[in-house]
Amino acid sequence: MAEIRKRIAIQQRVLPSYRIPFFDALAVECEQGLSVFAGEPRRSEALDFGARPATAKFYPGKNIHLFDSMAYLCWQVGILNWLRDWKPDVLIMEANPRYLRSGVALNWMKARGGKVIGWGLGSPRPSGLFSKMHMNLRERFVSRFDALVTYSQQGAEEYAALGFPPDLIFCAPNAVAPKPVQPLPERQSSFRNDKPNVVFVGRMQARKRVDTLLHACSMLPVELQPALVIVGDGPERSRLEALSKEVYPEARFTGAQHGSDLEKIYREADLFVLPGTGGLAVQQAMSFGLPVIVGESDGTQSDLVRDENGWTLTGLSAEGLSRLMKDALGDLPRLRSMGAASYRIVSHEVNLENMVGAFACAIRKVTED
Repeated sequence: MAEIRKRIAIQQRVLPSYRIPFFDALAVECEQGLSVFAGEPRRSEALDFGARPATAKFYPGKNIHLFDSMAYLCWQVGILNWLRDWKPDVLIMEANPRYLRSGVALNWMKARGGKVIGWGLGSPRPSGLFSKMHMNLRERFVSRFDALVTYSQQGAEEYAALGFPPDLIFCAPNAVAPKPVQPLPERQSSFRNDKPNVVFVGRMQARKRVDTLLHACSMLPVELQPALVIVGDGPERSRLEALSKEVYPEARFTGAQHGSDLEKIYREADLFVLPGTGGLAVQQAMSFGLPVIVGESDGTQSDLVRDENGWTLTGLSAEGLSRLMKDALGDLPRLRSMGAASYRIVSHEVNLENMVGAFACAIRKVTED
């Protein structure tokens, strides 16, 4: 039986395919339905956005992208038409003041007695000459929401620092997959063929820093230099394959892999490494009992990667990554124990079911009489 007896709307700038399972799972809990509004990304963004929800409804908008980088703004055409058509009781929207129609959508909902939940990464304390002004603007912006949902405890603390009531801030783990159904893989007490097996999974983009991984592997002691499997495709693949021939010929590029083929790669691996940003594959790797090394990101991984199951790379150097990999691969019993911790984390904490549950709690909180 559906737990949420309200009509729910979710605004997104874009609708990446990896987020579809979450929207469909949340829609199952919504007795009166759930509708998602989103536009298309910029051409320069390497996003897979073609999939559409099966259970949630989808309303396409049009994004007008203005400027770039720190000056980026987005005007979403059609958001009011969507709200008028759907008539939601609760609107969940990205808590990003760079989306210029957010205020209009907030006003429309408030004028009709609706509730609005902000969904964001958090709000790191600004620095520089205008930091106080920026803080004041952020405080005024988030104060308009009835509740906030963020991915991590770090994000929750940042919102609370803006004066938002802590009891109206909800942590929803940034999950892309449900609880693992497969048991924890059994791994040998020694490396396969006396050589560690390291895997990277992700888009071949500069921000993933696969080049840093290749250089880091080449700096390891010979006995710890791994069989490196690089899974994925993208605009950087040709360049990275050429670089690999120069600095680390032992790397194997498989292209994009899915289903049982990808599962086999995870099962044969000893360590998952993602030096750059992103990280949707981290949760998936952990579900196969892999310890992980990840680059510093936006805070969304702070509750996922901990001392008990992995390492976070600070800085951008291949030398720093190589030191972490040497530490990880140099103690195999500890590495296996950390892999088991990864499996426990995604089984009990960071999974799609718990993400849906956190959003459901936020909705119930703002709609309770």
